[in-house]
Amino acid sequence: MSDQYYEENWTSTQLLLESNIQIEPTQVDRREERSLLATLYLKYILIANRMMEIIDQIVQVQRRKLMKKLLEAILGRILELKYDLVEADLNEWTHCGDIIESLGLNPIECELNIPAFFRDENEDFVRKQKLLTTCEVNSGLFGKIEEKKAPMSEEQAILSIQTHERARQGKLRAQYMKQMKQMKENLKQPIYSQSDSTDAVSSRLLAAIRIQRHWRGFIARRAMRKSKIQEMMILGMIPSIRYTEEEMEEDIANKKRRRELRKQFQDDYNKTLSNIRNKLEKEQKALILEQLSDQVRGWIQEYNQHTGRIPEITGSERSTSRLQLSRQGTDSEISKSSQQTSGDSKSKREGSGKSKSTPKEPEETNLIQSKMLTSIFLPELNARREEYKDIWKDMEDTPDFHRRFNENLIVQDEVSNLENKLRKVVDEIMKSELQLLQDALDRDKGFKMKKRASKKVKRSGKKSKRKKEKDLTPDRTEQSLFEELVANGIIKSYPEIYMRDFHGERSCNAPVPFTSPKEPSNSLGDIRQLLKEFCIVPSLTQQLHQTSPHVKSVLLVGPKGSGKNMLINSICTEIGATLFDISPPNIVGKYPGKSGLIMLVHLILKVARLFQPSVIYMNDAEKPFIKRIPRTDKTDPKRLKKDLPKIVKYLAPEDRILLVGVSRSPWECDQRLLQSVYQKFIIIPRLDYCSRYAIWSTILKTYPLVGFDISLVTRISDGYTAGAIISTINEVLTVKRTLQLLVHPLHPMELISVLCTKNPVYKEEEEMIATWLLKTPMSKRRTKVIDFLKQETQEMQAKKTGSKKKSSGKKSK
Repeated sequence: MSDQYYEENWTSTQLLLESNIQIEPTQVDRREERSLLATLYLKYILIANRMMEIIDQIVQVQRRKLMKKLLEAILGRILELKYDLVEADLNEWTHCGDIIESLGLNPIECELNIPAFFRDENEDFVRKQKLLTTCEVNSGLFGKIEEKKAPMSEEQAILSIQTHERARQGKLRAQYMKQMKQMKENLKQPIYSQSDSTDAVSSRLLAAIRIQRHWRGFIARRAMRKSKIQEMMILGMIPSIRYTEEEMEEDIANKKRRRELRKQFQDDYNKTLSNIRNKLEKEQKALILEQLSDQVRGWIQEYNQHTGRIPEITGSERSTSRLQLSRQGTDSEISKSSQQTSGDSKSKREGSGKSKSTPKEPEETNLIQSKMLTSIFLPELNARREEYKDIWKDMEDTPDFHRRFNENLIVQDEVSNLENKLRKVVDEIMKSELQLLQDALDRDKGFKMKKRASKKVKRSGKKSKRKKEKDLTPDRTEQSLFEELVANGIIKSYPEIYMRDFHGERSCNAPVPFTSPKEPSNSLGDIRQLLKEFCIVPSLTQQLHQTSPHVKSVLLVGPKGSGKNMLINSICTEIGATLFDISPPNIVGKYPGKSGLIMLVHLILKVARLFQPSVIYMNDAEKPFIKRIPRTDKTDPKRLKKDLPKIVKYLAPEDRILLVGVSRSPWECDQRLLQSVYQKFIIIPRLDYCSRYAIWSTILKTYPLVGFDISLVTRISDGYTAGAIISTINEVLTVKRTLQLLVHPLHPMELISVLCTKNPVYKEEEEMIATWLLKTPMSKRRTKVIDFLKQETQEMQAKKTGSKKKSSGKKSK
């Protein structure tokens, strides 16, 4: 693709973004305007997917930096709309089938993609991967993963040589016997004489006819197969071939070339940036420092003329050089602000007194009325969009617009950065000068010089809710702590699996009102979107995590083979996380005793904060809260029972740490304790026909000689998990069987016979999961609303019947 293609795509994306911002509502009811929120949600997903492709392939460094900030604001707005839709539906799963149909889209287009450049361009991720590999090699764990076979003994070596030699002799003997048999058959053939020439001609004619018949049958079957494939493409039963392999390879090579070109331009940009920065430090630093000092001195003189006093020395939070820009510090403004604060304090006191006297409103009214939250990212979105227009709109005709960078913009940014840096120096100089002026003024008035107690300046901003924890390892380095956890097997490496590798079709169901007790069915592909919005997107950047609605802990529930561990690995891969395994079997015997447990929790939290983003993984998440531990279980699963709620509680918004639990039977434990740890409960849905067909076809497509109809095995595999299907294919299509496909094609019965040996998900297990789901917090809220509405309708009907009885009694009198 060329620069023109991406520019046209960017232009259309800008128009879609502007139209989306224009229809943004303000302070509306979520449930009344649910369709509008769902429309905005889907359109922002389309915009984000387009921008990811553009940012990945654009080579202009400065434009790309601004586009990434714009994309970050769009992703934050998507998370806000997702939160509004969850509250509107009282359901974690968001269904927008009606909006998808009205917009003429398909569910695949409406799935949010994950940009890889947030992870790949992060220097901390590269450093973390190198450190993890080094620690695994030093501790010997890397050799255990790729463990070679033990050397054979002399007897085993002799036996292996004998086996191979006998096999070689057997092959030669079989080949010799085949040749002898062929020679005997040739000797048995009759020798034709001249008198038998007519018989020879007829036999040759029969041979030619036979060859001709086989060849014509082969051509007819090939033509029939082609016409059948074309008909299936027209009907949409199989995907049509839009591009040839050569075109796809050329497109991939072009994208790779543009990424390499972008890296080259980034290096040039960094070199130019450092040169300009050094030049400004040498040439402009003294001049800018003098200008700022003169401005502040002039403001001090002006203040002294108006008020007759010298301005007070301010703290670091209230910069002296900034006062002249905001024009603060006059008597009138100070008095007004004091009056406002005193008035506010009085109103607060009066309000607090009133609140004590007035009774509290019932909680049920808040369940019915749900106002939309004020967006944090919408002003940021508008600001970034206007910034792009102001800077880049007039530069589209310049020769370096697409290729290189603009040095004038670099100079402007560096000058402003240098001014901000020098303002701190000017503040310190002005503080000392103001102190000398105040001392001289006091000396002239005859006051005694006394040491003034420095006033404590109240810091603005909210304090972090997290208590300052005592550092148990103050003398240890980050690398040594990381190495210790890797050596103990707490920090683990994970396979590189992306969320797109989790196959399954998405549903296109219409939304059900929150007053309906029956929820719409979910497909396997819907869980990809859910985990992206709850786990992946909020952890892409630090700013996005602090300002967007994010989740601290998630519990994945599903039967064996449903793909829970694969989803954990894909979450870690997409965000480049550090994986901490605190499962009971993994920490048994490590850091023993009460002090050891305190040290373990401290190390996990400290290293997880140092190497963010981090994922803390707990397998069999119900075991720490189980009521009765089996006697055969020697892993001490209740060891972290008291510490898990504390870990979640002390996770601040700036901590990109996610606790993910995995469970097959969450109903076996204390639900109150389980819900105190995990915020979101996600059940991996049962495989429907579309998802099973997608799994079968995607995996069997890698074997080009497999050409039977997959609908039969799709029907028969109803009730089985994705893991059972994948293991069936791996057991049948071994290396030996794959080599035989050309001679002996694969039959569906081979797969079905192996699949029948697997255990399906029985109805009793599905019913237990469905019963447990009703005890989760979201389901309880939904049933509470339904009960409240039923009670309200019954009261209304009772009032109507009572009024009718009174009116009929009056008429009879």
